[in-house]
Amino acid sequence: MQYIDDAEFQIAIDLDNGARITSITWRDMQFAVPYRGDPLTHGWYAMGPWAGRIRDGIMFGADGEEIQLPTNVVPPHAIHGYGFTSSWQEVGPGRSLLHLPKPYGGATIEQTIEVLDDAVRWSLEYDPGDCKLPAWLGMHPWFPRDLDRGGSAEIEFKAAKMLKRDEDGIPTGEYVPQPSGPWDDAFTEIQGVPAVIWEDCARIDVESDAAWWVVYNEDPEGVCIEPQTAPPDAQNLGISGEHYIEALFVFSEA
Repeated sequence: MQYIDDAEFQIAIDLDNGARITSITWRDMQFAVPYRGDPLTHGWYAMGPWAGRIRDGIMFGADGEEIQLPTNVVPPHAIHGYGFTSSWQEVGPGRSLLHLPKPYGGATIEQTIEVLDDAVRWSLEYDPGDCKLPAWLGMHPWFPRDLDRGGSAEIEFKAAKMLKRDEDGIPTGEYVPQPSGPWDDAFTEIQGVPAVIWEDCARIDVESDAAWWVVYNEDPEGVCIEPQTAPPDAQNLGISGEHYIEALFVFSEA
C-alpha cells in the first residue's frame, strides 16, 4: 500500500490491486466507490496500455499480424488493459511502475499521484521500450453516487461529438450529437470543464487536455468521468493516442 496523508486529503493506493486509489477522503468525505467484488467497478484506477473495449480482443501489430489480447474480464472483448488487475512496483512517494506482460513485453506504465492544495494531480506515462503495438491511456475514477450528506452526484459535461455505439457497446466510428443521457459513451471536443457535483456538499472539477472522454452514469452506486488519450477500440477506428495523460481533480464546496 501507498499512503498520502495531507492536511486536506488522505489517500490509500493499493499497489497489488492495480495501483488503484481504494480510498480518497477530503474533509472527512469518501470519494472512491468501495470494493464491490469486481475489479472494474471500484476505486480510481489506471487504464493501459489501452482504455475501453477492443473488439474480440484483436490487436494488429506493426506488420499487420493478428494478436489476441485477454478477453476473460468481459468476453468476448478485451477491456482496460493490464494495469487495473496487476501488481505495481513502488518507485517513489505516490509513484508506481508496471512492467507489462506479453505481447507488450518490455513496455512500462508509470503512475504518479500527488496532492496540490485542494487538488489531486494524477498522471500516467507509457514507455514502449521495443514494443511496437499501439497503446493509449486513460483514467477510471469511480465517484460515489451519494456521500454522507448533500445531494446525489450529478455530472456536468458537454461535448460537440459522441461516438455512436453498436449492440456490443463498442464505438462504430460514426459521430452523433451528445444526447441527454444516461451515458456509457465516448466523447470528443469537450466544452468547458467536466465536473461531478453533490449539491450543498462538494464538487470535483476534472481538468485535463485529454482528447477523449468516456462518461458513465448508469450505475446506481457510482458515476465515472474518464479522460483518455484515445477512445475504446481506437486502433480499429484508425485513431492513435498519446502515451502521456495528466488530470487535475479540483475539490471545492458546492
